[in-house]
Amino acid sequence: MARGNMTSTRSNINREHLTEQLFAELTSTDDLARKAELTEELVSLHLGLCDALAGRYLHRGADREDLVQVARVALVLAIKRFQPGAGRTFVAYAAPTISGELKRYFRDHCWMVRPPRRIQELRARASRERADLEQHLGRKASVQELSDAVGAEPVLLEECAAAESSYRPWSLEARLDGDTDGGSTLGASLADPAEQFERATDRLALQRALAGLSRRDRSILLWRFEEGCTQEEIGRRLGISQMQVSRLIRRILSQARQALGEDLLTA
Repeated sequence: MARGNMTSTRSNINREHLTEQLFAELTSTDDLARKAELTEELVSLHLGLCDALAGRYLHRGADREDLVQVARVALVLAIKRFQPGAGRTFVAYAAPTISGELKRYFRDHCWMVRPPRRIQELRARASRERADLEQHLGRKASVQELSDAVGAEPVLLEECAAAESSYRPWSLEARLDGDTDGGSTLGASLADPAEQFERATDRLALQRALAGLSRRDRSILLWRFEEGCTQEEIGRRLGISQMQVSRLIRRILSQARQALGEDLLTA
């Protein structure tokens, strides 16, 4: 055995032995001041466990200081709840307790865009199932294989995958795919709010102009400009000639332009 491993093993044995002694005294004393001292000693003795477990959850959208704080509060809770007994070690009890509190913290506080609870729970279960399934298969599991394993529809697993980005959204300074000079960013690709306001004003004006048209006139505009029908096709729908349709469209557009006060529509 390497010297480093031997040293670590001795350290763990000494920590377990000291933990047993501290818990033995903690459960036997009624002195509140002494209980506080013993609890503080136990906390100090297992701070390394807190830091190690908190470290597993780094880079998921939460600050390290917050994770360590949650882990240490959970350690205190574990000390208060632990009942020493034959064959039971405190670390074996405290580790899942601390991990559970860290997971609960992520579930309740670390979503920038919080998905439904069922998606959160399915995401955690799917993550565990995926690891076991891929170890068994020896390859990456397909969506359908994972769906069968967790008993959930593939579309729900797709929602879980999309929720991954909800912990930490992309930065507006992130470069777009394919950008080689660094000039194109996600923020630059977003719509200009001022332009959106202008378009909203135009849409409202257009809605008012169309509201003044008859139902037939609105249908003609819909067929011509939304569905892309030819004048001949519109004529067949109305039972009139193509020439009549052409005159109708010119009249309708003229009426709409007059209502808008500007040239928003073109034939």
